[in-house]
Amino acid sequence: MARKAKRNFLMSTCILLALMMFTSACGSKAADESAQSNGTADAGTKEVTLKYYNWDNDSQEGATDAMLREFEAANPGIKVEHVVLVPGNSLEMLKKLDFLISSGDEVDVVQLPSSSAVVERAVRSAFTPLNEFYDKEGLKATDEYYVNPEVDGKYYGMQYTSGYTYVMLNKNALDEAGLPVPKFGWTWDDYRDYAKKLTKGEGVDKRYGTYFHTWELYMNAPAQTVMKDPFRYDDGSTILADPTYPYFFQLRKDMESVDKSAKPYADILAAKLNYRSEFFGGSAAAIMSGSFTIPDPGNLEQYPHDFVTAFAPVPLPPKNALPKEYEDGKYFVGGSQLAMGSTTKHKEESYKLMRFMSTADSTNRLEFSGWKKADQTALLERMIGKNTDKYDVESLKYTLFGDDIKYLDASKVLTTSSADLTKVIGDGFSKFMLSNEPIEKVQAWMVEEATKIIKEKENK
Repeated sequence: MARKAKRNFLMSTCILLALMMFTSACGSKAADESAQSNGTADAGTKEVTLKYYNWDNDSQEGATDAMLREFEAANPGIKVEHVVLVPGNSLEMLKKLDFLISSGDEVDVVQLPSSSAVVERAVRSAFTPLNEFYDKEGLKATDEYYVNPEVDGKYYGMQYTSGYTYVMLNKNALDEAGLPVPKFGWTWDDYRDYAKKLTKGEGVDKRYGTYFHTWELYMNAPAQTVMKDPFRYDDGSTILADPTYPYFFQLRKDMESVDKSAKPYADILAAKLNYRSEFFGGSAAAIMSGSFTIPDPGNLEQYPHDFVTAFAPVPLPPKNALPKEYEDGKYFVGGSQLAMGSTTKHKEESYKLMRFMSTADSTNRLEFSGWKKADQTALLERMIGKNTDKYDVESLKYTLFGDDIKYLDASKVLTTSSADLTKVIGDGFSKFMLSNEPIEKVQAWMVEEATKIIKEKENK
């Protein structure tokens, strides 16, 4: 009997162990199936997919894709879908973005062309404030980025790229005229003098000393380059009353009609000229432009030329035309911004993506970073490429990052009606340049129109 009881006990124990093993196996299989259904091999960890929106053109899209793959490799469990809303057109892209936002679509991370584009949508509650994320990391936004779009003490934009303005000069023409490459501190009066000395020839073969394009940058350069906001003072009023307006408008007209060192504005409009072709084609010896043109001197296939390009800081306004709000020669720095949609379900992951894209020292980066701690010189060398003999490299490095060069902090007043105010500037400039209306009358009209817009759209 004892032996039989023992045998029955052993059989019962084996059956119990078998049942436990079967149950365990089934549970493991169920967990594996659950994990697979969540898109991850790790039970309990769900893979997240973010959408990253921008307006890349064909050449930029590949570089962005490569940076996103770098992010994924550094952040297992997060995938990123790159959505190009409108290739190569930031204005149309913003319209499409606004449609997505108004439709209630989930927006994770979006690149926007300017800080004003961020603010315009932040006031409509389209984006998520970043303060809590910065606080969690112990970061101060103003120590991290040059420009930090802010509404009511909350930051909504993270600067992705930075854009610098400078003057490109034909170094061969400078040497021929016996002129040194200008340094920080030269003025627009000096620029006018340089343009006169660099002008050469007549008729279709004439080389003008300079070329001014049709953008508002060339209508009042001081307002666009040495003031925090190109449209409004810190108190919110229009800067179209600024003394730089009559000064620069008159300078432009005198350089065309008196000095004949700049191609006439009317001819530029009529011929729809390309500013790159004017400079690299030898029709102009100097042109103000932006850091997006750094690769151009080395791009001999698209812009064939045989001269060296030198670079100089943007001239400063002379003492008789200093802007009302002026910080002793510091320059404005622009650039695109990253923002987090208020509808995203993945805020932590979106913030990680934004920080990576804005701070990564990636060889796939095509533009200067908006992060203050970035190694900009490494990118500069990549942008210059192999045709270094077509650059005065030292003048370029000095112009961008020399000890003399300082940059302005972000404006506390960020304008959301910039398109309307830009039109007023363009209309006023055309009135002055293409007619005989006195500058005093033109400026009074501009101030009146701008004040109306600010009252209607900015001071709600």
